[in-house]
Amino acid sequence: MLSGRQFTAYGPSHWTAIAVFVVGAVLVVWLGRRQTEHQSRVFGRILGALTAAIYVAMLVYTLIPPSIERSVPLRLTDLATVVGAYALWSQRHWAFVLTYYWGLVLSTQALISPVLKSPDFPHYEFLAFWSIHLLVVWAAIYLTWGRGMRPHWRDYRFVVVVTVVWAGVTMTFNRIADTNYGFLNARPATASLLDLMGPWPVYVLVASALVAVVWALMTWPWERREAR
Repeated sequence: MLSGRQFTAYGPSHWTAIAVFVVGAVLVVWLGRRQTEHQSRVFGRILGALTAAIYVAMLVYTLIPPSIERSVPLRLTDLATVVGAYALWSQRHWAFVLTYYWGLVLSTQALISPVLKSPDFPHYEFLAFWSIHLLVVWAAIYLTWGRGMRPHWRDYRFVVVVTVVWAGVTMTFNRIADTNYGFLNARPATASLLDLMGPWPVYVLVASALVAVVWALMTWPWERREAR
């Protein structure tokens, strides 16, 4: 029987999801460092296919019935999940860097302030939400610390440009369709870190600047290590 309880942030199920994340992160690093290239390719394709399958199932669910407010795949989570699945499958560098920056900074916000209005575990919306977010972050951790892939300053610039283009397109769509994908046109109804950053559009500018600085700090140690 599906749970009738509503999910609450930092309730038992939230802490359980965080514990699962930590265990999974340690495991994928441990596996990645001990795999041959062939084993890594097989493991990446299995995990990538699983990520893609869960995402497709979630996308189909939002289309029954279709809704302009929830059925358009314009959230950055949508892009991060698709790219993360492809990064695992192909281990292409451009897909890795998008997964690295988006996954480790943006997808991890689900761990801190999950925007989840659904019944608690074991409801399928709860399982789908956490599966997608954890898999994307695990993909970034696996490819970086498990398989030794590294970002560079040119990758930082590439991801910034891609993200700015996404934000521009999504904000324009939100304005025309009266939607709020990516929370770019209004803050989420539930409590989040955006509440600390002022009203719209101030919080968009503050969050963007903060993310750009954090991404730079995520790039600098790898470049410094290579320089040495």
